[in-house]
Amino acid sequence: LHTLGYCHGIENYSRHLSGKLPGEAPDPLLSYFPWKDGKPDFLTIIDESHIAVPQIRGMYNGDRARKNVLVQYGWRLPSALDNRPLKFTEFQSRVGQVIFTTATPGDYEREHSKQVVEQIIRPTGLVDPEIEIRPVFDKEKNYSQINDVILEVERLAAKQERVIVNTLTKKQAEDLSAFLNQKGLKANYLHSDIKTFERTDILKAFREGVFDVLIGVNLLREGLDLPEVTLVAILDADREGFLRSQTSLMQIMGRAARNVSGKIILYADKVTDSMKNAINESRRRRDIQLKYNAKHGITPKTIIKTIESLLGLEDERAEKEEDNNKKTYGKRKQPAKGRGGRDGKK
Repeated sequence: LHTLGYCHGIENYSRHLSGKLPGEAPDPLLSYFPWKDGKPDFLTIIDESHIAVPQIRGMYNGDRARKNVLVQYGWRLPSALDNRPLKFTEFQSRVGQVIFTTATPGDYEREHSKQVVEQIIRPTGLVDPEIEIRPVFDKEKNYSQINDVILEVERLAAKQERVIVNTLTKKQAEDLSAFLNQKGLKANYLHSDIKTFERTDILKAFREGVFDVLIGVNLLREGLDLPEVTLVAILDADREGFLRSQTSLMQIMGRAARNVSGKIILYADKVTDSMKNAINESRRRRDIQLKYNAKHGITPKTIIKTIESLLGLEDERAEKEEDNNKKTYGKRKQPAKGRGGRDGKK
């Protein structure tokens, strides 16, 4: 900075500009929230905490591992290590009262919560969907889970209803989508290799009925409200692991809880502990919901959600594309005076 007046990647060396000591925690946005009597004087709400908490816990180590390599090979100076996320203990010391919101609380939330408040009753009266277990492969009938999915898609497509199929890998999602299209069904897939704006187009087309079945891996777990979906089919549900844990299964099954006719099919040759726990929890909630509806005379209604709610993202994309075009091509040049315009005059 003294020699040239500038430094590439100056944000990496913020420690020198903020007067921090080596190893001292940086000042994120949380540092600017109010404190009273030596304690944080604000409320923190962590949405989808079953994902957010592990991410906050792992940010420091992930950042440190990446920057150690950069420092080792000379791409960054050692002080760049202090431009980092907070350690989990540092984060905990900077937040006061916390509300964790999630459909599937993890061990951390349960251990650190004084009270667990369940929102089982939905305003629409909808209940958790019915769950059915079917075999991955029936040797006697020579009949596989894919054959069964095809029949279910054909049946529901005739009623203008949608199906979500959950696979274990992106390759499976792509191959199954191609196979179903070859069979004359309208299918598409959604996974992390697809850009954000393209995902919006796919979800919008899915809701509009451009295709009847959407196949995905992990992106179809949480945060999607698709009222047209009446069936969620989970392939290889007995393959125990991250994508077939109790939390994952319950998140996936929740995609069918927006429609009165919602149903879950788990394709499995055995019942794993994760399946058993997820099914038991879903049935517990369903029983409570049914009793509440019967007691208060509530008739469940499918969620009404306009497809136009996705258009905000499309407008944002259009604006970004326009800005990019301006940066790339600049403003359209106007014909110079005296050098010929549209009328051909000199």
